[in-house]
Formats: sequence, structure tokens, C-alpha cells
Amino acid sequence: MSPTVNRQFKLARRPVGMVKRSDFDFVEAPVRDPEDGEFLVKTLYLSLDPAMRGWMNEGKSYIPPVGLGEVMRAGAAGVIVASKHPSFAVGDHVVGALGVQEYAISNGKGLSKVDPTVAPLPVYLGTLGMPGMTAYFGILEVGELKDGETVVVSGAAGAVGQVVGQIAKIKGCHVVGIAGGADKCRYITEELGFDAAIDYKSEDVKEALKQHCPKGIDVYFDNVGGDILDAALSRLAMHARIVICGAISQYNNTEPVKGPSNYLSLLVNRASMKGMVVFDFAARYGEAVREMAGWMKQGKLKSREDIAEGIENFPETLLKLFKGENTGKLVLKVADA
Repeated sequence: MSPTVNRQFKLARRPVGMVKRSDFDFVEAPVRDPEDGEFLVKTLYLSLDPAMRGWMNEGKSYIPPVGLGEVMRAGAAGVIVASKHPSFAVGDHVVGALGVQEYAISNGKGLSKVDPTVAPLPVYLGTLGMPGMTAYFGILEVGELKDGETVVVSGAAGAVGQVVGQIAKIKGCHVVGIAGGADKCRYITEELGFDAAIDYKSEDVKEALKQHCPKGIDVYFDNVGGDILDAALSRLAMHARIVICGAISQYNNTEPVKGPSNYLSLLVNRASMKGMVVFDFAARYGEAVREMAGWMKQGKLKSREDIAEGIENFPETLLKLFKGENTGKLVLKVADA
């Protein structure tokens, strides 16, 4: 029996400060049948990412903002339940930008088939999805990582940070992760193999970086911005590279974003600071997936997903990202297969 009702979260207003449930409308819409060249996807898992906060803002960015009244943009994994597309069959599993809704019509553009027998679907939203691609190309291409270097990554227990640190270890580097809380610090050292962890909630980050990076930082992978970025800038080695991936500490500001005050360290150390957006590497995703899937099979790369349930809980679950309540990739389970 074909589904008839589709529950969706639509953006109702531009958030000011922290996102609230009232910034969205939770609505029901009819499910239409696919036309020629289309298929209907049942959403099974939603990817919740810090970038979603930026997509809600008006203004120029690397991707157009979500329009008011539009279904909230989100990556998702699902199964095809009806199809009139020659290349996508009922029962195929796909990942891509399906939005915060239970069902989505697609013509296949921007979606990829995945095999849930190779890896669980949530992994395709994390380590083998956009966060993993961000980590892979961010540390290896933008960060120009070299064997034996000292690498520091903030947000180290999050979806991107956990992969960045593990790739750096695979490449023979000394890796220091910055995370919030003793449990997260134990996770990245004891389970992921980081050489050291700094708890920004209970330690002086600048002093801890002196202890764990006595020769300075060769590559700093920044997911948080703010004071922690400033602390890393104070410990750069000569010709260091800083990868600006995100600034989660600043996304819900009601005041202007805090920029780095120690930026002259870039001059003194002939260092560079470069922003990265994963979509720039889209043509090479297959290369990254193959290599990282190989590392996972060999036991060199671990993946952790923090899974909540219920599409109706989307706004509150999204807030876990900004409160630091998730460990690993935050995923919202929408339905059983």
C-alpha cells in the first residue's frame, strides 16, 4: 500500500541565536506518485550537521540558504518504494539531500546508491558520507598532511574530527584532539588511538598545547573557531597549515563572529590558513570512499554514530550538536526499513 501522508519540517523563520522549535513548521503533506524519470524515497535516517545552522541564515554563502516555507535541507539515507526511473529500482538504498521529511520525490540528481550489506546506512551519513569526505580531503588535500607531523584537531569527538584524527594516525602523525568532557577525551585516546586529548572544559587549552606539542603544531584542523582557534595560532610551527572547516562555537552568536586575534602568528611562522568546503571535491568522493572503506575493513578506521529516534524530535535533536551532547556522527532515525 502506497504511503499517503508525508510529515515534513519546513523553515518558518530565520533563527536568532540558538535554533528553536518555533523556527520550524511541522506539517503534513500528501505523497504524490513519481512521474516518468522519478522515484519515491522513504527516509530511514537523517544526517544532522552543524552546517545546517548556516543554511538557515539569509545572505551569501557557499550554498543558497533554505527558503522560508521550504523543507529543511538535510542529508539522508533511504530506500526506494516506487520508481519510474530506469536506473533506480524499488528496494535500492540511496543517500543524498532528501530533506527533513519522511518521503521525497527525486529524479536521481545528487543521490548515490549504497549497499547496506557493506556498511550500515548511518555510516554512509558519517564516515563514508559528507563528514568523512570533509575529513579526508580537508586533512590530506587542504592540510597537505605529511608523515610524522604534529596534528591538532578541535571538535575531535565529532563526526568530522574523529575521522581527521584517525587519518592522521594512519599517516604516522602525532595527533592531539580537543574535546569537551572526560568521556569524549577517553573515547578519542582509548578507542580511536589519538596520542593525547585536551578537555577544553577543564583545562587551559593554550598550556595543554604547549605540553602536548612541544615543537609546535604543523596542521591544525579547526571545527570550532573562537578562543580555541586563537590558542592554536599561538603554538604554530614554521610553515604550519590551518584548515578552517567550521566554527560551531560561533554559529548561534547574536553578536558579531569573533575572529582570531593571534593572526599575526601566520606571518611570523610563514603559515597559511585556508577554508574548505567539501562540495569542491565532489568529483573525487569515490576515491575517498574506496580508501576509507578499505581502512575500515582493515580495522584502521573506526566509525561511531550517535543515533536518536523520531522525526518529530528533529529540532531538539539538532540542538545536541550545539550543546556538545553528541559523540560521533549525530543521526536521527526516521523509520525502519
